[in-house]
Amino acid sequence: MKYIVFILFTVLTNAAAQLMLKQGMLSLGPLSFTADTAIARIFQIVFNPWVFAGLATFVISMASHLFVLSKVELSFAYPFLSLAYVAVALFAYFIFHEDLNAWRIAGIAFICVGTVLIAQSGMSSHDDVAEGATAKIGSAS
Repeated sequence: MKYIVFILFTVLTNAAAQLMLKQGMLSLGPLSFTADTAIARIFQIVFNPWVFAGLATFVISMASHLFVLSKVELSFAYPFLSLAYVAVALFAYFIFHEDLNAWRIAGIAFICVGTVLIAQSGMSSHDDVAEGATAKIGSAS
């Protein structure tokens, strides 16, 4: 459980990246591509400040996730990424005025309950997974 801060950092940077990408695409307006303008349009998208920041934030999120995966079990760490959906849905409601209906709220509640259950399973010795895995690999060779 001592790596929960890094897991939550991964979740929050993942959610932040999604919000930045959305803002970037809103600032660009509806996309249209023609054979003559496709490459230029792709560069326009990638180098939009919001899109670029979102992509850079994804890289930070992925680096954090790789660190987490080196320390805890995948089956423990990966489900926490579903909390990014919760964060995105809530922030999208407040920032972009997107719909947050009863079905979405119910889904968010289920995600939260599931994540709490998974977190409870991490109360055991997940912090020692990397050392145990290294020992298993070393003894196998």
